[in-house]
Amino acid sequence: MTIPFVDLKAQYHSIKPEIDAAVVRVFESSQFVLGAEVAAFEKEFAAYCGVDSAMGVNSGTSALHLAMLAAGVGPGDEVITVPFTFVATVAAICYTGAKPVLVDINPRSFTMDPEKLEAAITKKTKAIIPVHLYGQCADMDPILEIAKKHGLVVIEDAAQAHGAEYKGRKAGSIGDMGCFSFYPGKNLGAYGEGGMVTTSNPDYTRTIRMLRDWGAEKKYQHVLKGYNYRLEGVQGAILNVKLKYLEKWSNDRLSHAKLYNQLLAGSKVETPEIMDFGKPVFHVYAVRTTERENLMAYLTKEGIQHGIHYPFPVHLLPAHADLGYKPGDFPESEKAANQVLSLPMFPELTDEQIHIVSDAVQAWSKA
Repeated sequence: MTIPFVDLKAQYHSIKPEIDAAVVRVFESSQFVLGAEVAAFEKEFAAYCGVDSAMGVNSGTSALHLAMLAAGVGPGDEVITVPFTFVATVAAICYTGAKPVLVDINPRSFTMDPEKLEAAITKKTKAIIPVHLYGQCADMDPILEIAKKHGLVVIEDAAQAHGAEYKGRKAGSIGDMGCFSFYPGKNLGAYGEGGMVTTSNPDYTRTIRMLRDWGAEKKYQHVLKGYNYRLEGVQGAILNVKLKYLEKWSNDRLSHAKLYNQLLAGSKVETPEIMDFGKPVFHVYAVRTTERENLMAYLTKEGIQHGIHYPFPVHLLPAHADLGYKPGDFPESEKAANQVLSLPMFPELTDEQIHIVSDAVQAWSKA
C-alpha cells in the first residue's frame, strides 16, 4: 500500500461538481484573464483574511515582487528575510534590485528569530519579510515593534499559511501586506499557478492593481512601468470554490498533526511544535532527525512518500553565492536543512494512513 505525500486528485473528486461548474462558467463568459470570477474571489479572500483588499496575480513570487515595489523597494535598498525558505522569497527581493539580508530562524518554529532581527538593520533597510513556514506564523509582534521603531515595511510571506492565525489575526492581515501562493500543492491551491497580495492600505492596493496589468490605470493608460502578472479567470473561479472548504481542510490538517504527534512520541524523530501564539495550518508536517537518509530509505521501502522542505538554506545555494554568506553563518537554518523531513500531509489523509506512517517511523526507530 503506497501512502502518497499529497493527493490532489482526492481533493478534486470531493468537490468535482462545483469545480467543473465554475470552470464552465468561465468558458461561457470567456473572461479568461482577470474578470468577474477573479474579482469575486478577491473580495471573498480579503474578507476571509480580514483585510480591505486582495489583488490576484499569477504566482506567489509575483505577489512578493509587487508588494515590495508598491512599498518603494528598489536598487540600493536592503530587505531582511530568512535563509530557511523556498528560494522565491529571496529571488523576489533580487527582482527589485534590492539586496537580500538574512537573519537566522528560531529552531522551535522554523521562522524568523526576532532576537536576531535588529542587528541586521542598516540605514539601507527598507522592508522585512518574515516567512510563515510550514503553515505556522512567525512571531509577528516583536517583528512589528522593531519595524515601527525603524520605519520599515513588513511584508508577510504567507505562501504556506492560508488561514493560519497569530493571536487571533489571520496571516496576511498582520503586516503592511501579505503575499500568498496558490501553487497546486498549497493549502488553497489553484489548478495551475496563482498568487495574491492582501492589504488594508489603499495606496498599495491601487499601485499593485496597476503593476500587475502593465501599469495601466485604465486600458492603454499606462501610469507605471508594469508587468503581465494577472490571475487567470479559471483559477479565480476554482479558488473561490475551494475557499469555502479551507477552514475545514485546515482543521483536518491540524487534527492530523496532533495524531502524528501522539503516535510518534518516543520515536527517534522530533515532532513539530505548535507555538502558543497562534494556530498553524500544517502546510507540511516536518519532523527532525539526525538520521534522515536512513529514515528516508526505510520509508521508501515501506511505500511511504515523503519530502524535504528544504534541503539547502538559500545562502548556500549556488544561485545566491553572490550574497557573500558562507557555511556557519546561520547555524539554525543549516541544521534544520540537514534534519527536516516532511511526512504525508493533506486534508484527505485518513487516520489509518497516519497510523501506517507512524508505525513505520516507530519500527525504524527501534531497528
